[in-house]
Amino acid sequence: MTMRAPLVFVLACFGALAALPLLTGSYGVDLVTKIMVYAIFALSLELLVGAAGLVCFGQAAFFGIGAYAAVLLSPASEAAGLWWLLPVSIVAAALYALAVGALSLRTKGVYFIMVTLAFAQMAYYVVHDTPLGGGTDGIYLYVKPALGSLIDLDGALTLYFFTLASLAATFVFLAVLLRSRFGRALAGIRVNEQRMRATGFSTYPYKLAAFTLSGGIAGLAGFLFALKDGFVNPELMSWHLSGAVLIMIILGGIGHLRGALIGAFAFALLQEFFKSEAIFGAFAKHWHLGLGLAIIACVALLPRGLVGLPAQWRERLVGRSRSAAPQEALNEA
Repeated sequence: MTMRAPLVFVLACFGALAALPLLTGSYGVDLVTKIMVYAIFALSLELLVGAAGLVCFGQAAFFGIGAYAAVLLSPASEAAGLWWLLPVSIVAAALYALAVGALSLRTKGVYFIMVTLAFAQMAYYVVHDTPLGGGTDGIYLYVKPALGSLIDLDGALTLYFFTLASLAATFVFLAVLLRSRFGRALAGIRVNEQRMRATGFSTYPYKLAAFTLSGGIAGLAGFLFALKDGFVNPELMSWHLSGAVLIMIILGGIGHLRGALIGAFAFALLQEFFKSEAIFGAFAKHWHLGLGLAIIACVALLPRGLVGLPAQWRERLVGRSRSAAPQEALNEA
């Protein structure tokens, strides 16, 4: 794969997503909208895990805060202004990420994972056990936000293209960010933080900035999820969702933005596949088992994720051609 091939692949993917509503019905539009929301969520975690080497197990908290902010701040009888509700939802998630990061980044390794999980569970129980978030019943978004007469997100197609635009903007933003001085500093921290400190870099502010940005992007995904479903509940902050998004980036290939996109689509489509009663009949109710086995197989057979599949095939083909050459020489002799 040449250096231009990843760019061509990404452009082809976004082009296909833009044309998809012409080829599918309302079910397909709704499903792909959900997957694109998960792709934004996966990109938020890719910034931490792939770029900075920080394995966070509390990403769902920022996702849920963005979703709850969208619903709680929306008027019950009229459309909220998209121009202020979207930034406020993102900032709310980013501020919580700033507070969590300021404390959790003072730990490392498994302790960092456990601290981020603890903060996520705290947020979960705040909305689960208090009237703030409607408890276990959750709360509904009765009127979706709008931008005057220009954008009304109540329509499925409008929400689809708004989500697609948000995904493209997030991808471009992160691609530019990771090629900047900030992104190179994060790469250095991931490879060898001690050496970065020895060269004069104060690594803590870089990690905190990345953590806060990641939380804000997860908040954007949560905002879009609340708009799509029109409903939020505490499960949006559960550790199960944090684990699912971590699986997405592992499945796609850690260290690549396009891997987060591929992983989100692969994970969601595998879920739909194993849930299909038309294919699996009564076994479809045990879809978790099929999904788990499929993920284990992918991780075992594709150690670099789905994004590394072309290179893996190429290496095998080159290896076969090299091993075949001496045998052909012996046959000729």
